[in-house]
Amino acid sequence: MIVCSCNVLSDHDVRNAVNTASGLPRSAKEVYGCLGCSAECGRCARTIKTIINEACAEACCADCPEHSAAETEADEQVEYALAAA
Repeated sequence: MIVCSCNVLSDHDVRNAVNTASGLPRSAKEVYGCLGCSAECGRCARTIKTIINEACAEACCADCPEHSAAETEADEQVEYALAAA
């Protein structure tokens, strides 16, 4: 499925970038960097963050700080800022 229509990125592209990066990307911006592009409209940021969280859950324990509610809320605010730009 296409996750980012601006950069024509599929969910497989994003998962591959997340799983093959030297350090687990923690934000949509880091994933874009791994894929050699940048955010355009920002609508895909939430889906990319979901994919990152799934990869993090598979790679580490459920107590991972990436899964904290406060951090998730902060990430959503950044994503909305990207979409508004």
